[in-house]
Amino acid sequence: MPGPSNNKKRARGRANNYKRKSTNLPKPQPTRFHGSTTPSPPSSPSPPSPKTPPPLLAFELPYEHKKLCPVLDEEVSRTVEEVMSQPPFIHDPGNGPRVRDARAFMGSFFAQPPSLDDPLCAEFAQDEVLQMLSTVLPEETALILWYNKSRSKSRICPSCQRLYRLGDALQDLVDEDPEPDKPRSPQLLLEQEISGLCSPVCFVLASFNYPSAIKLAWGRMADEMDDSTWELLNGPGVGVAENETNRTLGMLVRMTRLHDLGLAQLCFGVEEASLLQVAQSELASLSISDS
Repeated sequence: MPGPSNNKKRARGRANNYKRKSTNLPKPQPTRFHGSTTPSPPSSPSPPSPKTPPPLLAFELPYEHKKLCPVLDEEVSRTVEEVMSQPPFIHDPGNGPRVRDARAFMGSFFAQPPSLDDPLCAEFAQDEVLQMLSTVLPEETALILWYNKSRSKSRICPSCQRLYRLGDALQDLVDEDPEPDKPRSPQLLLEQEISGLCSPVCFVLASFNYPSAIKLAWGRMADEMDDSTWELLNGPGVGVAENETNRTLGMLVRMTRLHDLGLAQLCFGVEEASLLQVAQSELASLSISDS
């Protein structure tokens, strides 16, 4: 019959069986670390491999646009070829940059803006002044003269087309080894401001048809010359090596001797312009006497 003693015997048998099974299990071996007794942190799980996105669907142009593509490609290639084949509008032969194309230069960032803070430069900066200059001078020379008169510091030489600023130490066009401490002539600085002609050589070339007036007109305005010198500049010239370039540069020398470039004669005529000059001289003399 089952009783309390039998239950105890069964419980002892189960405990002995559990001990036998636990002794038969393999014992865990301790982990050995090389060079360090600190266990390494658990490694982070590897990121998932990127999946390849599905291919994009091809974009189909409308039929009308497909017909325009060859035309646009041809126009773009023609434009690029024209731009690449054009010579640069500025080049440097070794003694200073030269402006080859005045019109292209005016539209570039190399050109200085008009000096509108200077009243005289602001007057010359008007488009009407450029239009009047273009009626008596070729376009290239008219643009250069208009640029020089509407900028206070930047200059383009009308003869050699050198680009410079007033006060720059310019390399000599003739002497390859100039003296480093050679002082600059004050007449040269005045002539650069008056006409933009950058050197004595350029001034001689510009006034080549008026050899007797070269020395007396160098760096001077008309009101600083005597009457005979001014008559020489307004005369026909000697005609030495007469060509269009000499005539244009000679006219530029005459025009730049006048404060208004002689534009008053274009607006009012010769008689009205002379009366205006007389009135201006009388006003100037009255102001001097009042002071």
